[in-house]
Amino acid sequence: MKRLKIYILIFCVTLSIPLAYLIFRTYEGLGQEETGKLRYFAETLFYEMEEDLTSIVLKEEARGIDEYNYRFTPSGLIPGSTETVPSPLSELPEKNYILGYLQNNPDGSFQTPLVESGKSVSSDRSALISQLEDANRIFNQKRLAAADTVKASLNEIPIKQEEKTGSGFADKYLDLSESQKPKAYLGRKEKRVEQITVGQALKIIPKDQDKKLITRREGSESGSGRDLSWYTKEQIPEKFEESSVAKPERKIQIHEGAERELRSAPSSETEKYQVEVAPLQSIFINDDQVFIFRRIMINKQIYRQGFIVQVKAFLNHLAETHFVKQPLARYTNLSLKIKNQGIETEIVNTGAAAERVNFIINRTFPSPFTFLNATLLCDQIPRSASRGTLNIIIVILAFIIFIGLFAIYKSAQAVVDLSERRSKFVSSVTHELKTPLTNIRMYIEMLEQGIARDQNREQDYFKILGSESARLSRLINNVLELSKLEKKQRHVNLKAGTFDEVVQGVEAVMGEKLKKEGFTLIVNTDDVRPFKYDREVMILILINLIENSMKFGKTVAVREITLKLHHDVDGVNISVSDTGPGIPRHALKKIFDDFYRVESALTRTTGGTGIGLALVKKFATLMGGTVHAKNNDGPGCTITICLPQPLPAH
Repeated sequence: MKRLKIYILIFCVTLSIPLAYLIFRTYEGLGQEETGKLRYFAETLFYEMEEDLTSIVLKEEARGIDEYNYRFTPSGLIPGSTETVPSPLSELPEKNYILGYLQNNPDGSFQTPLVESGKSVSSDRSALISQLEDANRIFNQKRLAAADTVKASLNEIPIKQEEKTGSGFADKYLDLSESQKPKAYLGRKEKRVEQITVGQALKIIPKDQDKKLITRREGSESGSGRDLSWYTKEQIPEKFEESSVAKPERKIQIHEGAERELRSAPSSETEKYQVEVAPLQSIFINDDQVFIFRRIMINKQIYRQGFIVQVKAFLNHLAETHFVKQPLARYTNLSLKIKNQGIETEIVNTGAAAERVNFIINRTFPSPFTFLNATLLCDQIPRSASRGTLNIIIVILAFIIFIGLFAIYKSAQAVVDLSERRSKFVSSVTHELKTPLTNIRMYIEMLEQGIARDQNREQDYFKILGSESARLSRLINNVLELSKLEKKQRHVNLKAGTFDEVVQGVEAVMGEKLKKEGFTLIVNTDDVRPFKYDREVMILILINLIENSMKFGKTVAVREITLKLHHDVDGVNISVSDTGPGIPRHALKKIFDDFYRVESALTRTTGGTGIGLALVKKFATLMGGTVHAKNNDGPGCTITICLPQPLPAH
């Protein structure tokens, strides 16, 4: 048995190592899948934010350059039309995070589409205009360094970082290293050139700085060969205003030192000028305001058009629009920060608190929002549904393996125990056979030697010889019956009979021995109705039970054995009760096993083979019944045989 335990232990260790590795790798794969899913949806969240920012940039870049005046010329009008309409920017901004729109002129002056030129500011807009003026004043102070700031911001490469513990499962299918490279810019990547009319140009240029571009080359008609550039109306030489002078060719400077010729002598209203429009840039006005603007260059004169973003309101808008209402917010934390002159400040922190960071992904957005950084944290990555299935399978598998090994162990233990009991049975049978044979031989020798001096003594010897012979016969018969039952060669013949017939057969066999041992047999029947049973088998069952009670009840003062018959709805119950020491609780079910004997001082001093009660159970089962044992409330125990009987017809 020890060797079997060692084999089972080796088997468990050998099996557990590959299973543990398989489970570990499976959980690792699920972890990568869970992290990959969270990474995908986090990047989707940032993508949606970036799309929102892109829509803002594209909308602003699509605006006409004269929309920053109170009135502007809409596109799509008939050439030569002078019709103007109020600018869309003349209304208060719809978005709460946009303070207002303004234009910064080359000389640092300020104009906004919220106020019509030449008219007073309304009371409901005076505070807003004052804030825009303050922002313009601060911008003028910073714009000397703005070129360097903008240049640095354009050179910044937006980052997208995340913690990775190894290659993800998606890497086996797609190489996203190229497609995931961050965009350098949300809107246009390069400067663009637009054509505007003189009327549009005059709307951009402040009234007190109204200029007119006159470039004239004197040819054969003028003879001077001089080029004229920008002049105020008061500075234009008189000879160029003479009606006899040919109309000049007009040029517009696109880049510094570069010129492009336009059509000769266009009218002042239909003439097209080309202006250079730079991509959107950003500069901090203060900790809560950012000026996002574009540069407009007309003949080396730079105008800056844009809007003031209120940072906190803007970041709250991004968080509430794209994160707060999402299921992602229940288990992740979003942090939105701004970076101003190298100092990073957290503005918005929302979502679930992250005590231990198991997942992090960062995103710095492209220009003009390079000042904005988003970080998504998670301390408990959502579990995959497959993990629950895997856990159940592991538990079931572990349970099956445990039950299988336990069953193997118990089966082996039962085989070993049975083998040990068989060995003890052989020894017990040898002893049980030897005892009556020795007694028979001894009394025969005594009779042969004439030790019995009178006839009465001879009769006693003959009775003893008969008793020992019957005992030997019963023992041999039990062994034979057990062999037949194991080979399923024993059959029963059920016939209707009364219990009295059985009692008579038992008393005929056991009466003399009961009297000799001092036992009283009490028969208690409450119903004399016949029932079906095999008479020979039933007598053999009761003899075995009575012998068992006599064997273990020799030491008690009151020696009684009670046979009881009781009919109920389930059939017939036949019970044998004694006043002996009873049966240990742990052995109440085991006593009917083959060759089983309770290990106690009493059983070691009494004889027996361990097949009597086993035969009782096998015979009861053969007749379709059951058998069970229980200890009495007082001394002794009761063994009951239940035989099913058909209900009588009504």
